[in-house]
Amino acid sequence: MSEPENLVLQLLREMREENRSSSERLERVERRLDGFDGRMDSIDRRLDDLGAGLNSLRADVASDLMTLEKRLGDQIAGLRRAVMEYHSSRVFLYSRVSRAEPAPTSAGNALPATAF
Repeated sequence: MSEPENLVLQLLREMREENRSSSERLERVERRLDGFDGRMDSIDRRLDDLGAGLNSLRADVASDLMTLEKRLGDQIAGLRRAVMEYHSSRVFLYSRVSRAEPAPTSAGNALPATAF
């Protein structure tokens, strides 16, 4: 009977050693995973900071575009006024010149109406 007991004891010892070895490997894996968790937290914080920075940049760009749109609108309105004033003065001058022009003569001394 001593031989089967030794066999059983030997098998139990081998199983205990395998269990201990497996437990040590599992602990190493858990430590590595804990390290990855720390890295992931760091990456998450960096991504959050990046997202906040992008949102701030997006708001700045939108504000700049609104300002640019207003300035361009003001410039276009100013150009419209200048063109209208030029056109009005041109029409006014043309009407004055056409009234002041003498009747065409055979010598052709009169200025053409398109000279202005």
